[in-house]
Amino acid sequence: MRFAVDAHAIGRRLTGNEVYIRSLLQAFGQIDGESDFVAYISEPDAVALIPERFQVRRVSANPYLRLGWDLGSLIRADSPDLIHVQYTAPLFTRTPTVVTVHDVSFLEYPEYFTAGRCTQLRLTVASTVKRATHILTVSDFSRDAILRAYDIRPSNISVVPNAANPEFRVVGRDRAQRAVRDMLHFDAPFILSVGDLQPRKNHIGLIAAFSKLLTDYPQLKHHLVLTGKETWFTPKVRNAARACGFASRIHFTGFVSDPDLLQLYNACECFIFPSFYEGFGLPILEAMACGRAVACSNTSAMPEVADGAGLFFDPHKTDEIALAMRDILFDGELRGRMERLGLQRAAAFSWKKSARATLDVYEEVVNSLRGGVPQPVHARAMAASREP
Repeated sequence: MRFAVDAHAIGRRLTGNEVYIRSLLQAFGQIDGESDFVAYISEPDAVALIPERFQVRRVSANPYLRLGWDLGSLIRADSPDLIHVQYTAPLFTRTPTVVTVHDVSFLEYPEYFTAGRCTQLRLTVASTVKRATHILTVSDFSRDAILRAYDIRPSNISVVPNAANPEFRVVGRDRAQRAVRDMLHFDAPFILSVGDLQPRKNHIGLIAAFSKLLTDYPQLKHHLVLTGKETWFTPKVRNAARACGFASRIHFTGFVSDPDLLQLYNACECFIFPSFYEGFGLPILEAMACGRAVACSNTSAMPEVADGAGLFFDPHKTDEIALAMRDILFDGELRGRMERLGLQRAAAFSWKKSARATLDVYEEVVNSLRGGVPQPVHARAMAASREP
């Protein structure tokens, strides 16, 4: 079989979307030596992140050119059995499409987006979902939200979860702390949060909770490190940091590479993830894989991902966020137990399992269109992704 994948996100610092497609392609290369793969990329440096035996084609980074012309013309030339995209398919193609919709936050919480971006997603995702042969998503929460939002059969959507990449692991704590000291130029214990500086990540609520924590417990020497790409919302987050009374102890790293993120996870005292809404919440698993205790929101997909290995709070309540940080920092027994449970939880997910489940979807879609009588796609995909 011949599978095409829209991999334009690789190398463009598109965070979750980039991690997802890059990880899938790398796992495909490890587990499937028979199928042909074509990856459509926008950045020249992305070639180094694609398995060597895969064919690579260049498409424009401009979404209008990529979706309106480049992808369609290349798909016609390459004649794949299907094309896999995230959220939005090319406008003119008759090739069967598998689309991954990570979440529908643009429908449920449009206030987290600019008006233009929200309108674009509403139109293009609805069109893609309607035309898609099969839909993938990353959590039961997102599956249920997609089914509420669109008129599709439940059998046409499969849940295949994300995973932490193997590079996120426990490393020497002293070495990690030295690396962070050199990176950020301060020498103090710190709390880490990871996520682009956008409204739904709730950085402003976290800053307020951090300020309350330090006010209530002045003996604490901790800093707060916020790691993530800057966006249109960044000025509001930075203004909140300047106004909170502890600006000198709040650090913004911007986007960091995975090797630097590995050091940050391993060096922090704990990881805090106060997002209002997540279709999955991959940083939760990444922090757990690095042996860190995790406190996160009790909303959307986050309880599903963290399960019993996380400490939960209501992200709308500053007191609860502050209390969660306090409990982890002051209770060594609790922190140690959460670190052990987190390592076990992260190990339950792997990109190889998720890639195998995704390939099952590809194969069943193609076989169905060729007139076969396969087992229902969603049943096989969900089973394969959750095997031990």
